[in-house]
Formats: sequence, structure tokens, C-alpha cells
Amino acid sequence: MAISERSRHSVTRLTGALMTKRIARHIVLIGMMGAGKTAVGTELARRLRVPFTDSDAEIESAAAMSISEIFARDGESFFRDRESQVLTRLLAGPPGVISTGGGAWLRPANRTAIAARGISVWLNCPPELLWHRVRQRSTRPLLKTADPKGTLLALLAERAPLYAQAEVEFMSQPGDSIETSTDRLIAQLRATDPTLIEDTP
Repeated sequence: MAISERSRHSVTRLTGALMTKRIARHIVLIGMMGAGKTAVGTELARRLRVPFTDSDAEIESAAAMSISEIFARDGESFFRDRESQVLTRLLAGPPGVISTGGGAWLRPANRTAIAARGISVWLNCPPELLWHRVRQRSTRPLLKTADPKGTLLALLAERAPLYAQAEVEFMSQPGDSIETSTDRLIAQLRATDPTLIEDTP
């Protein structure tokens, strides 16, 4: 996705006329590409009336390049370093909803930083649904292989044990709308940590 397209989803700031819903710490969405982190994260932030930030979009904006272009020019290691820097900066800000790239959670330092300032939520999505969502997109640098579906499934198998270390595992259900998924996620977050979301008149 081009930078100009993603920038529209980078940060959402909303204030409530009747109710301000505050969160005690960041809600950090992790998981595979295509899991719905940006879509669900945007709706979740809207419902809770807190900022939403897509870390990939922040990286693209700072670099004035797409993720694919950064990978091609500077390599994955360079990108991962920038990703960690951006994540650290976002976590230092006021609590909000943060969507991370699929590989961000793999770095131990990132997991430690997220645990210190937020609650981690793994959007666990069935493999076939992931593939359905990403197969038509040409902006996924890790899938530019001879067998993109096989690569996706291999990445999922490799990353799942680490994703499972998140505080919350949210199971995506095929057929759910973004609104329905967000309803279920808010209910699960409240059940996991009753102090996380505070409704204030």
C-alpha cells in the first residue's frame, strides 16, 4: 500500500461528546500480516476514543518510502531496527491502540518494551483466511517468493509459539465484521483486565 493511502489510517484521534473512555496502558496488537490489526485497531481506538497508530505507517512516513522499498534498498535488518525505534517512541506516549508489523513481536527487546507499557493482543487468524486476505496484495516483501502461500504458512508456523506468549489471544472468526470482532475483543479485554478500560462521564 502506498504511503499516502496508509497515512490516512496512521493516527486516529477522537473525543467523545458524552463519554471519554480511557485506557490504563497501551493496547498493542500483534500477529501475522492479514490478521486485521489495522482494521480492528482503528475501530477499537474509535470505540475507546484513544489514539490509534499503525507502526508500519509511521515507519513509511518517516522514511518517505513504502515498506517494500525499505526492504529492497536497506534490507530486513535495517527495517527491524527502525521498527524497534518507532515502537519504543510510541510506547513512551499516552496510552492508545498500536498496530505492529508481523515481525515486531519476534524481537525480545520489543516484547519486553510492550510488556512494560502495554497489554499485548495476538490476533490469531486461521491460515486460509490469512492467505485469502494477502494473496492479492503486492506490498508484502516477505511473500515475494516462488511459493508465497507456502512462505506465509511457514512464517505462521515459525512465529505462532512466540505470538502465543501475548497476554491475550483473540481468535478471529471467518465471517465476522470489523464491528463484531471489535465487540468481542473489548469484552475479552475487560474480562482479562477489569482495570484496563475506564469509563468516565
